[in-house]
Amino acid sequence: MRLLRPRTQVARRLRREATDAERRLRQALREMLPQYRFRRQHPIARFVVDFACPTRKLVIEIDGGQHVSQQEQDIARTAELARRGYRVIRFWNNEVMQNLAGVVETIRRELDT
Repeated sequence: MRLLRPRTQVARRLRREATDAERRLRQALREMLPQYRFRRQHPIARFVVDFACPTRKLVIEIDGGQHVSQQEQDIARTAELARRGYRVIRFWNNEVMQNLAGVVETIRRELDT
């Protein structure tokens, strides 16, 4: 049996335990932006990001209420990902649940830049 890296184990667990907002966005990305390949719970450096489009160097993070109290960590995480060439866009869970079309349009514009 092959041993998995800890980040890979975490990523697999996070995929199995996806939030409603993550499941909803995943389906929308598959249906509305089929020309782009997104990876869910994708390890980059020491982080596991919610969604990544490696070919376009774009990371999408879906934030829940816990992110209100961890803004400094989110800023540091975004800076580290930027050093690795990734652009990061963030949405709140309620944005995904209540304005999915707007979220996907924002992602589409970011992919086109």
